[in-house]
Amino acid sequence: MTPDTSPPAADSALDAFLLRTVLTGAMALPMLIFYAIGTLGPFLVADLGVAPGWLGYLTMSAFGFAALLSLWAGPLVNRLGSRRALTLLFLVATLAYGLIGVAPGFGGVVLAVAVCGIAQALSNPATNLLIAERVPPQKKAAVVGLKQAGVQVAALFAGLVLPGIALQFGWRAALLLLVPLGLLLTLGAPRIAPKAAAGKPASFGLARPSRVLALLMAIQLCAGVALSAYITFLGVFATRQGMSSVVAGSLVAVFGVMGILARVVLTPLGGRMRDESWLLLILLALAACAIGVTAQATPERHWMLWAGTIGIGLTAVATNAIAMSMLLRDRAFGTPATSAGMLSVGFFGGFAFGPPSFGALSAGPWGFDGAWTALVGVLVLGCLLALLLARVRRSSEGGAEAFSSPAGAK
Repeated sequence: MTPDTSPPAADSALDAFLLRTVLTGAMALPMLIFYAIGTLGPFLVADLGVAPGWLGYLTMSAFGFAALLSLWAGPLVNRLGSRRALTLLFLVATLAYGLIGVAPGFGGVVLAVAVCGIAQALSNPATNLLIAERVPPQKKAAVVGLKQAGVQVAALFAGLVLPGIALQFGWRAALLLLVPLGLLLTLGAPRIAPKAAAGKPASFGLARPSRVLALLMAIQLCAGVALSAYITFLGVFATRQGMSSVVAGSLVAVFGVMGILARVVLTPLGGRMRDESWLLLILLALAACAIGVTAQATPERHWMLWAGTIGIGLTAVATNAIAMSMLLRDRAFGTPATSAGMLSVGFFGGFAFGPPSFGALSAGPWGFDGAWTALVGVLVLGCLLALLLARVRRSSEGGAEAFSSPAGAK
């Protein structure tokens, strides 16, 4: 898939800008629904007449579908090529937001949100393939960090823009605003992708991941559980502590800013490390501490909500970008598009499982305290898996060869 020679860089400053814009948009647009659920949660609960815990099923509908489709997303992207894959991604995401804006009742919204799962499954394989085709090896880690920061751009947009629009025109109008944006990205994607589709024969049989990829998938499962549950219920938890819906939305915006900073700074840092597994361990441990701080928030201690949100944004958010960069550096994980699809199975599986589980726990006898404690336990498990991954990679001769060059294998 990736030639041994360095891939061609963007032909002009405009092409370079468009490349980064499309990469960022391809990550931001499908994931925006997740942050929209978190920031618009109070509006959804009031308008659709459901309990707060039901918000978890909205997240599960999108990411459960995305996790399932990710099993075949890598081979599909290889078959379509980056140009057609990105065009399909933006068209499906645009359709999803249009359907969400008009779908009747909670059940209709659940089905419409599930359509976003198709675009989410395509996002990492398609963008990783485009990076492999267009970005020189020495710049890959930085570009991966930038495109993964698109997810946090979505959080920033959802936190700053959507609550205000929802207050004035309703939550459906806020989401319909994304339709013209999606169409614009659909038109821009073909300009920066290679004109000839990859068109390679693809096997859609389920391949068994390597040991290192399976461990990285499990780590991302833990990170996905914690991140998805945290953001889905942050707005509801904050309003229970006396925050207004708009201020609670600002929490998600701050989370987005911290996430952008973390992914842009920490992904290149990880690319210079011999083994990024240790960085994953440290970040997951700090994220567990941040959730512990959030759990201590009260109506008199709102600062703990801000501190916890900043902590999560600076730590757990960066783990997915670092993991994606690891795939491009070390071929022991597999080819770029296929390994990205498999890694997304773990990450999206966590996003599907986390919110409904958190919602059930928070509605039980232990309340939010028990749910937050469970998230800390999940992150501790992720730390243990990261430690195991570091040991496996150290004992692997192939892994040791991959670490010998900061650029990794071409």
